[in-house]
Amino acid sequence: MLNRLPGWTVWIGGLIMVVFCFVVFNAIFSTTVTDIYFPPGYQVHGIDVSHHQGNIDWQVLRSKGSINGQPVSFAFIKATEGDTYVDPMFQRNFNSAREQGIMRGAYHFFRPSVPAEKQADLFISQVKLQAGDLPPVLDVEVPPFAIETDTLRHAILKWMERVGKHYGVTPILYTYYYYRKQYLSHADFARYPLWIARYGSDSLIRKGPWAFWQHSDKGQVEGIKGYVDLNIFNGSPDELQRFTVIP
Repeated sequence: MLNRLPGWTVWIGGLIMVVFCFVVFNAIFSTTVTDIYFPPGYQVHGIDVSHHQGNIDWQVLRSKGSINGQPVSFAFIKATEGDTYVDPMFQRNFNSAREQGIMRGAYHFFRPSVPAEKQADLFISQVKLQAGDLPPVLDVEVPPFAIETDTLRHAILKWMERVGKHYGVTPILYTYYYYRKQYLSHADFARYPLWIARYGSDSLIRKGPWAFWQHSDKGQVEGIKGYVDLNIFNGSPDELQRFTVIP
């Protein structure tokens, strides 16, 4: 009969192997702050958040949070989705951002299969904008699987017009580059400020003006546990102030 190794040596060997695999896995697959591309030449940085960021410590975020050495100047906060969903952290985040002096904005996640009027009404019922707030945002990124492109465009424009009329300001359109290229390149959308999502690139590869650029979804800042989306504003602090609902 072969001699058996003591049980504790087997456990130690297994533990060493687990730790080794964990280190190798993280070295290969994880993304750290140092891996993030920060577009050069922009001085106004911000974030966008939802309940996925958990309980944000807005006081710490304001006092210690920074993005590439710059303060967090603005925050877009998820308010609603479709015609029934209200983000459970919206009111807390929206109020806390203002209390801490961080310029805030609210966004709605658009569902192509749901009537645009109902989606607009839900957003309006939850979001009370004040002087100094950023314009409302429509987040469009779900492909129109069951509807025609023209129907999608009409629905998006209906939301933008309804919400814009209510607040007396032109809403912002958020989407990613290829979605815009495929579905939203129509001239009807040219009047809406664009917030474009494109990660890990030194170029938006987009012709025409844009207002905000979401350049990473792997940001880390003090006051938020885990990752958060990072954004830049295409302008100066004064220009961002003039961009608000009531400067």
